[in-house]
Amino acid sequence: MDIGIISMRYAKALLAYAREHKAERVVYKELKALSQSFETHPALKKTLDNPVLPTEVKLKLLCSAVSDTCDVSEQYKRFMQLVLNERRENFLQFMCMTYIGLYRKLRHIGVGKLITAVPVDDNTRERIKTAAAERLHARMELQTAVDPSIEGGFIFDINGYRLDASIATQLKKVKQQYIDKNRRIV
Repeated sequence: MDIGIISMRYAKALLAYAREHKAERVVYKELKALSQSFETHPALKKTLDNPVLPTEVKLKLLCSAVSDTCDVSEQYKRFMQLVLNERRENFLQFMCMTYIGLYRKLRHIGVGKLITAVPVDDNTRERIKTAAAERLHARMELQTAVDPSIEGGFIFDINGYRLDASIATQLKKVKQQYIDKNRRIV
């Protein structure tokens, strides 16, 4: 079967199960943490794909990837047990991303990422988050990152759109205009 079909079916089933038990927000936070663990620790996926490792060890690993104390919701634990019993752990990262997308769509949550050359204070972060939420008519999740290579200004990604007001991009544009102009002269 296709990765997208499998992950969508499992994510929809988990969302319905979590909604039934009024725990969709808790499961959302846990799956966000698991997704972050997949990104920061690539060995996690390789370990889960290991067929020799027993299911109990994999379950403990998945619980500790979310919480240091392995204190996770019953819905999360039962879902992970189902995934491991059905031998679908190689699709788990896609299931997490699909569930996160479904939950955000259900709760009207917009996602933004602000990249700046220097760290942004909390007041500025909240102002940007509020302004974006008013424009989108949705709640906002704003991630911030520091990238000194942009030299100044900012890059703001929101729901697939990018506003690039960085100094580095402006300098590239000026350089390209200069090159294009000098080509016509020769």
